[in-house]
Amino acid sequence: MRNLTLFITTAAFIILSTIIMYALEPDNFESLLNTFYFVMTTFTTVGYGDYSPVTMPAKIYSVFMFLIGIGLLGVVIGKIVDSFTLFRRMREEGRITYMEERHIVIIGWNKKAESAVKEILDSDQEIEVVIIDTLEKAPDLLMNNTRLHYVKGDPTSEEPYEKANLTKASAVIIFSDDTIQDPSLKDAKTLLVGITVSRLAPKVHTTAEVMTEKNISNFTHVEVDEFILAQETISRLAVRSALYKGVSQVYSQLISHQHGEDLYQLSKKPEWNTYGEAFQDLLAQGATLIADRNHLDINRRLNDPIPNDAVLYIICNRETYEKVKLSTAAR
Repeated sequence: MRNLTLFITTAAFIILSTIIMYALEPDNFESLLNTFYFVMTTFTTVGYGDYSPVTMPAKIYSVFMFLIGIGLLGVVIGKIVDSFTLFRRMREEGRITYMEERHIVIIGWNKKAESAVKEILDSDQEIEVVIIDTLEKAPDLLMNNTRLHYVKGDPTSEEPYEKANLTKASAVIIFSDDTIQDPSLKDAKTLLVGITVSRLAPKVHTTAEVMTEKNISNFTHVEVDEFILAQETISRLAVRSALYKGVSQVYSQLISHQHGEDLYQLSKKPEWNTYGEAFQDLLAQGATLIADRNHLDINRRLNDPIPNDAVLYIICNRETYEKVKLSTAAR
C-alpha cells in the first residue's frame, strides 16, 4: 500500500508540475508534451537545455522541482529495482504462482527430470514446464530459462499444485524420489503423490515412474494414465543391445527429438479411410506409419477403416513431420 501511495504521489507531482510550468510559460514550452519532456529531464538531472524557463516564477518552481522531484523520483526508481530483485528471489525460492495453461508439471527434481526438461524444451518451442520439489532454491537450469518455473512444496499436499495451476496443465510426470533407497518405499511415495494428483486434477494426463512392476497393481484406483518401469526398461534395453548390436541407438532416436529419426503423433485426416491409405500417403511424404495408440500391427490391418479417434504414430525427421502437417492441413 505504501509503495502504491508513493507511485501515485510521484505521478501526481509530475503531472502537476507539467501543468504549472506550461501555465507559467505557454509560449516558451509551446505544448504540454514539451513541458512534460522538460519536467522529466529536470527530475532525472539530465537537463539537455533545449527547453528551459526564462521567467522568474518558472525558474523558482524549477528549483522547487530540483529539491523535491529528484529525491522523489530516486526513491521510486529504487523501489522498482527492489521489486525486480524481490521477484527474482521469490522465483528462485519457488514462491511465484504460475498462471498460464497447457503446461507440463514435473514432480521431483533429479537427473532424470533434468533430462526430461531438456527433451521437452527441444521437442516443443512454446510449451512451458513447472517443477514441483522441496529444494530450497531453484536449480540454475530453471532460473536461466523463462519457459521453466519452480514451485516449492511437499508434493503430497495441495498447496504446490494450486501454485502450479495443476488443473490447467496438459500433462503431469511423477518421478521417483531418488533420496529414498528402497524401491518399494519409492513406489509408495509415488503412489501417494499419484493419489494427490488424481484427486486434484483427474482429467490431466499423468505418467508415473515405477521402480517395480508388481507395484503397479497398487495404482488400480489412482487416475494414472501411463507407467514407466525404470529398472525393467533399462534391463530390457541392455538385453536387446546385447542380442542385437546397435539397437540401443534406434531406441535413442525414437525416444529423443535431439537427433536422428523421431516418433511423432498425428490425428486421422479426413482423406484417410483405411490404414493402407494413410500408410501409402505418409510413405510418399517420407514418413512411416507404425502404430495406432498401442497397436503396432498396422501392417496387418491395412484394409481396416481408421476410427475417427485414432492416435497415429509415425517415424520421420522433424522437417518431414512439419511437411506432413502442412500438406494434410491444406487438403
